[in-house]
Amino acid sequence: MFIQKIKSRESGVLLYGITPPKAATAAERVAEIAERTTERLSLLDIDALIVYDVQDESARTTEERPFPFINALDPLTFASEYLGGLGIPKIIYRPAGKFSSEELTDWLEQLHEQSFYPVFVGVPAPDFPVKTSLPEAYQIWERHQETSVIGAVTIPERHKVLQDEDIRILDKMSSGVSYFISQCVFDLEYAKQVVADLAATCEKRQIAPPTIIFTISTCGSAKTLHFMEWLGIHVPAQLKQDLEAAEDMLEKSVRVCLEIASELTAFCMDRSIPFGFNIESVAIRKAEIEASVEMTRAIGRMLEDKGIRQSQASAIAKDANELSDTGSYVS
Repeated sequence: MFIQKIKSRESGVLLYGITPPKAATAAERVAEIAERTTERLSLLDIDALIVYDVQDESARTTEERPFPFINALDPLTFASEYLGGLGIPKIIYRPAGKFSSEELTDWLEQLHEQSFYPVFVGVPAPDFPVKTSLPEAYQIWERHQETSVIGAVTIPERHKVLQDEDIRILDKMSSGVSYFISQCVFDLEYAKQVVADLAATCEKRQIAPPTIIFTISTCGSAKTLHFMEWLGIHVPAQLKQDLEAAEDMLEKSVRVCLEIASELTAFCMDRSIPFGFNIESVAIRKAEIEASVEMTRAIGRMLEDKGIRQSQASAIAKDANELSDTGSYVS
């Protein structure tokens, strides 16, 4: 189970991330999207599904947004009302600062009732009026810490500038956070630096490190690439040139993502950092969605081949054998 893997700091966690349909989407169409999503993901061996909270981040930068912002359905509503047929844990994002402590308390209760797990994120812009700070939000969550886990976001690009992501991670750990999901990784060196500095700081403080889950995403068009950069994702100049020059940008991006996943696997294993991957699928093009599914399978196989991850079928068989052995012993 997802919660057990996080609490035991087990490497090889595999997640899949999606955004809800647009808020103006007709209910019948939302149901169709949810049905397709359920069919697609039911065939994947993943530990949990992330449902993002879509925010308008236009105020964060002076650069014009590549795509117009359109409100999306509330992620909790979409997950609870439309994805009930998908029998895996759900991780729901929420910008804590946009809500009062009472609203967050009620929201966490709803999550807990359905065995969903929260990830608190920051507000859309630095000058956004904050109703509840992240430390306050974590305090509200504490009543669920025995039966839940809470995640947070880590941003390698921020570490490149401020050189303090390892400290931010440990500060949030002290508030109960046990796993961190990165912003989409296209700069391998940025991600490696976070891991290296976190490992060094944990060793210095004699603290067991948290699980770091790296987000991996395909890129199938120049517009998608531009949007990723607008979101603050750093794409190295040479890689950007290679993607733009590729005959098939989507295929090229998949190969790059698999290389990044392989490199990060070896890097984290060498430093005893528990880790996993979140394959993000936020595009609407069928080809990009299908590529994300195949990439999830490929990363899962890689983790299994390295002995880091056990498939769900193998885990079930192992549990059944252990139960049978126990039963024989008792009888």
